[in-house]
Amino acid sequence: MDTMLESAIQTAEEMQRSLIAKAGEDADFRVQLVSDPKAAVKQEFGIDVPDFINFQVHESTMNDLHLVLPPGPDAWMELDEERLEAISAGLCCGG
Repeated sequence: MDTMLESAIQTAEEMQRSLIAKAGEDADFRVQLVSDPKAAVKQEFGIDVPDFINFQVHESTMNDLHLVLPPGPDAWMELDEERLEAISAGLCCGG
C-alpha cells in the first residue's frame, strides 16, 4: 500500500475517533450523528460528504457490541479519482 493511501486511511480513522469521542461527550451531537451522519460530519469538520459515500452509524449497548471491519485488501485495487479524493479527505476508506 502506498504512503498516500496509508495517510488517507489514517486520516479517516482519526476522523472516526474524533466523531466517536464527541458523541460520547455531547448527547445532542450523538443524536445528530445517529440521525443524520453527513450533517454531523459537516458540522464537525466543515466537509460535504459526497453522495456515493454512505454512513451507517450503529450504537452499541451493554449487550450488543458492533465490530467494524475495514475494507479487505482487494477493495483498494480499483479506485476511481472521485473515491481516491474522498479517501484523501478522510471521508471514506474504500470501495
